[in-house]
Amino acid sequence: MTTTGITIYGCGRDEAVLFQEMAPRFGVVPTMTDAPVSEDNVELALGNRCISVGHKTRIMNSTLLALSEVGVKYISTRSVGFNHIDVAYAAKLGISVGNVYYSPDSVADYTLMMMLMSVRHVKSLIRRTDAHDYRLHETRGRELRDLTVGVVGTGRIGAAVIDRLRGFGCPVLAYDNRPKATAEYVSLDEILERSDIVSLHTPLTPETRHLIDRHRIERMKDGAFVINTGRGPLIDTEALVWALEKGKLGGAALDVVEGEEGVFYVDRRDKPIENKSLLRLQEMPNVIISPHTAYYTDHALSDTIENSLINCLEFESGNQHG
Repeated sequence: MTTTGITIYGCGRDEAVLFQEMAPRFGVVPTMTDAPVSEDNVELALGNRCISVGHKTRIMNSTLLALSEVGVKYISTRSVGFNHIDVAYAAKLGISVGNVYYSPDSVADYTLMMMLMSVRHVKSLIRRTDAHDYRLHETRGRELRDLTVGVVGTGRIGAAVIDRLRGFGCPVLAYDNRPKATAEYVSLDEILERSDIVSLHTPLTPETRHLIDRHRIERMKDGAFVINTGRGPLIDTEALVWALEKGKLGGAALDVVEGEEGVFYVDRRDKPIENKSLLRLQEMPNVIISPHTAYYTDHALSDTIENSLINCLEFESGNQHG
């Protein structure tokens, strides 16, 4: 069997185990480092046309240039989104960029969990219980079947969320520029005006940055909830904080947050956090924050590693994925 060399940057320990297990089956010789790709370590890619990168660190254009100079022609990012790579600049350098697809069930399951936690006020409930206050709260929870859920973005993950919501018997509205799922599609404004819960699953692009801004929040129902398991900058964080403090929104559940870079995936217990909006959101009893972990299941991670290897092999064989 012909072997192919691939350099894997930002490789976590769990990822390394799977790369080591799967690589021989695909005829791949992996070179792995836990450091994200940078100008300082591009030499690890010497002799390999393909590299694999994580989504946790932005790849600078100067690094892309350095990669092109050592002969890299293909980058497979271990994520669905591309927003950490300047794909257009990479193309100018002759570097193709491909993403991976993994089980949409990981994020879809997590999204439903966050919806249920929000409408049942689980954060404040756990806080009280941990303090040994076992009284019923004066605010009752709500049932999903009584609520209208708006799903913004109906790709694989958004469609999987819609499938799950059907089991709860709640009205579901959908918005997407390219409708794919079986759902009632309406305009974004109508979703915001009619939905008790708005769940975001659209990719982050220049057009979708701050898709949910103050103007659009003002169009939402009083007491509505926002769920974001997509990308942090889909929401204007300052506008969100304003709406929560004012009582315009009933709560938010965020697995991704604007400015999460350098905070999420790092132990910050003994280090100051400069993201004041994140700190303010975490103080609120009706806001749930998790550190970009919705995708992180054994099934999805296995899919990610396997598809990263397949991407590179398809590029080498001329069947480019991207």
